[in-house]
Amino acid sequence: MASTFASPRTVEEIFKDHSARRSALVRALTIEADEVYIQCDPEKENLCLYGHPTESWEVTLPAEEVPPELPEPALGINFARDGMSRKDWLSLVAVHSDCWLLSMAFYFGARLNRNERKRLFSMINDLPTLFEIVTGRKPVEEKPSAESGSKSKNNTKRAVDGQARSNSKLSYVEDEDEHGDTICGSCEGNYNADEFWIGCDICERWYHGKCVKITPAKAESIKQYKCPSCSTKKTRH
Repeated sequence: MASTFASPRTVEEIFKDHSARRSALVRALTIEADEVYIQCDPEKENLCLYGHPTESWEVTLPAEEVPPELPEPALGINFARDGMSRKDWLSLVAVHSDCWLLSMAFYFGARLNRNERKRLFSMINDLPTLFEIVTGRKPVEEKPSAESGSKSKNNTKRAVDGQARSNSKLSYVEDEDEHGDTICGSCEGNYNADEFWIGCDICERWYHGKCVKITPAKAESIKQYKCPSCSTKKTRH
């Protein structure tokens, strides 16, 4: 598989390449997952899922040359398609795609010095992994500012589609050890890492999204979330 573009060399160029390939794979494994599923026919030969720097994705055969010019994605993802649930299969492909994205970045970054590699990894690590996005475990976290950093539970800020959108605390609470004692302000149920939570920006109490009838999709458009209790208090005033 010959390159059709100049290899990125600087940290910024490599990160731009990584981000473009990642965006393509995010779309492939979420919005366009039906098409990926159809193309990964188990009756075909070994197939790979590629993300290209043009932000397009492709399910195709691996490179013929040995060794390949660039790191290759996991082989034969199509063979596992019908052997597990669709959700588990997409999660598996996401994990392997995460590994491939890292291998591509550090292949291009082989000539970087130690500090540059560290900076590159830090930039990549600030993004949620494909696995986290596909499984809904960790939507993007906006970096806390000095002002918000003092708020309870580090004022975790999340959006759902890979872009930080607002000041409301939209969250699958990040650290289960740190938030293991968190209880829902509505049902008083204990924190569960697999459920969507949202934090009130007024009283800073946390709630199951389902208890306050807020879905991850609805949370995207909320700039400042007020829980039912705080909303009632404001109305009384």
